[in-house]
Amino acid sequence: MQVIKSISELRSMIKKWKKDALTVGLVPTMGYLHEGHKSLIERAVNENDRVVVSDFVNPTQFAPNEDFESYPRDIKADAALCEKVGADVLFNPEAEEMYDNALTTVSVAKITETLCGRTRPTHFAGVCTVVSKLFNIVTPDRAYFGQKDAQQLCVIRKMVKDLNFDIEIVGCPIVREADGLAKSSRNIYLDTREREAALCLSRALKMGRDMVENGEESAAAVIETVEREIQKEPLARIDYVEAVSFDNLRPLVKIQKPLLCAVAVYIGKTRLIDNFIIE
Repeated sequence: MQVIKSISELRSMIKKWKKDALTVGLVPTMGYLHEGHKSLIERAVNENDRVVVSDFVNPTQFAPNEDFESYPRDIKADAALCEKVGADVLFNPEAEEMYDNALTTVSVAKITETLCGRTRPTHFAGVCTVVSKLFNIVTPDRAYFGQKDAQQLCVIRKMVKDLNFDIEIVGCPIVREADGLAKSSRNIYLDTREREAALCLSRALKMGRDMVENGEESAAAVIETVEREIQKEPLARIDYVEAVSFDNLRPLVKIQKPLLCAVAVYIGKTRLIDNFIIE
């Protein structure tokens, strides 16, 4: 496995792969890889001849008051994981390599204005811009995204459709700790008490899923149950709890499929997201 920092070097390698008619999978990440990322890379390795993992903490998707500077980074550990799993390239560019006095951005309207987009209004333009750049650099056949970032997955699929990218977007299930906490690079911010408190997210979502699977038809009832369970935890502060269509992120009155029930909750100073999806 190679660690590449140059766009031109990566493009040169990919041209050789394409000349040999090899399929290419892309796993876009911000590094500090965990079991969730590992599951994406493993699937990409199984489904493609060559796999590129991008490892780039993208500054344009962080607001000025967010955690860009403190976001965890460990390129040596990331490279070791990628090599062990079977990725071919870890693409780890500097910000100057990705954004050379750039004046162009990519944004998706409407579906970025709900859920996380309400409190992070610049976030998805940063995501769409960097993912578009990665798609143009890597020209993958398939790209892999985790369902923990369900809104991001929905936004990327819409962008790919609207801009006619010839790329299959593969959504992969959430990977959880043994006690139910969704794997996240930001979990490292949690102290022992906060780590325990964070379990209220998965516990509340399980209650909501059980309601739906047992025939509950009222979205408001599901939301109320999830909110009530999270509010029992003193360290938790809810950003949002919503039940929406996973097709277009429109709020639901009556439960219908595909359903996304998504939450964003502050545990202390750390903002965590989680969800369940019923296709």
